[in-house]
Amino acid sequence: MRQRTILCPLIENEGEYLLCKMPKDRGVFPDQWALSGGGLEPGETIEAGLRREIREELGDALIIDRVTPWTFRDDVRVKTYADGTREEIYMIYLIFDCHAANRAISFNEEFEAVAWVKPDNLCDYDLNEATRMTLIAQGLLK
Repeated sequence: MRQRTILCPLIENEGEYLLCKMPKDRGVFPDQWALSGGGLEPGETIEAGLRREIREELGDALIIDRVTPWTFRDDVRVKTYADGTREEIYMIYLIFDCHAANRAISFNEEFEAVAWVKPDNLCDYDLNEATRMTLIAQGLLK
């Protein structure tokens, strides 16, 4: 089984948190809302990898002005690829509190939509299990 270190930013701006909707046909949590983020590449520092993932997925205009390591978790997940193949992966999640100085987002094909969401409205979204666990641990969701 392959192992991946996943860098997950919990991005906040003006009291709202950024959620991203995963595509219906691929990923670890198809068709559900999630945090952005992705895998640490060989030779990268953790913060450089986190900032690269944010830039790749959410664009160069989003300014992250504060990054604070928060917690970690691990589990085994099955990832579905665009061609329909599936792979079981042992995932180590490193989760960071991040503050955005703006909301300038241009998301890529990894997401179908993005939303800035007030804590009281997080329960209105079909959150994947990992995101739900993170938001509960952060005290943002019951």
